[in-house]
Amino acid sequence: MIVEIKNLIKRYGNKLAVDNVNMRIEKGEIIGLLGPNGAGKTTLINSIIGVTEIQSGEINIFGKSMLKDSLEIKNRIGVVPQNIALFNEFSAIENVTYFGRLYGLRGIELREGVKRALEFTNLWERRKDSPKKYSGGMQRRLNIACSIVHKPELIIMDEPTVGIDPQSRNHILESIKKLNEMGSTIIYTSHYMEEVENLCTRVVIIDNGRVIAEGTKERLAEYVQEEQIAEIELANLSYTITEAVKNLYGVKECTLLGSKMTVVFDKSNNIAKIINAIANAGGIITKINMQEANLEDVFLTLTGKTLRD
Repeated sequence: MIVEIKNLIKRYGNKLAVDNVNMRIEKGEIIGLLGPNGAGKTTLINSIIGVTEIQSGEINIFGKSMLKDSLEIKNRIGVVPQNIALFNEFSAIENVTYFGRLYGLRGIELREGVKRALEFTNLWERRKDSPKKYSGGMQRRLNIACSIVHKPELIIMDEPTVGIDPQSRNHILESIKKLNEMGSTIIYTSHYMEEVENLCTRVVIIDNGRVIAEGTKERLAEYVQEEQIAEIELANLSYTITEAVKNLYGVKECTLLGSKMTVVFDKSNNIAKIINAIANAGGIITKINMQEANLEDVFLTLTGKTLRD
């Protein structure tokens, strides 16, 4: 067990930011932490890393209490903040060296850690440059280098791909997978649902300070499995065809965009009935695509919001 949170509560005045949260994270997991703005994600993360003082409950990391052994725990955690945290007056290698010293590295251990972190993020050749000369994506990678210089067992990444180019984003996502393969457990937050689906072994969704759902992507998809979505392309869309589909029992929604009809219907219904209704109304189907429920659907169903709200 890497992280165990029991009955965690945190208030800011009258606002309950974290409401009796319980969570367990096993070694080797990549946990996706999702929630709309103001849901309590940041407060929860800050509590885990010991930045925010909690009112009640327990946080145990590596089998030790954050209350009693915070210094030892913090030296085994790496944090990649949402906002880039670098010193522009330092070179890249000086930045990573500075953070390595903060984590207690000295001498050859520090030098080897700095080189390893910069090579891992593909920044060794630009190590003498100031972050001011870096692109946004390179600055994000340098942020990561600073957080992994001490080979942390637990890495917390808060929106590490915000505002960067696709190439840097792909590099960071591949780096996260490699860090996990090398033994790090990772807590990952993002507003890009496809990243979470691609990376994470398990997902935790919080809203109003509470954990409202958790599990694998497949397990969470069961929350919205009462509905099916079919995208149907036709050679001859018409009002008659649309009304024939809308009037079917179990059809909840039928929308049109160009030559494509999107039909949301009850899980108990059969796509064959929709096909027959279209055919009987004179419709010519050119393509059918059945959509599987994804994390975006789950999130919207549970919170009533899109992730980027």
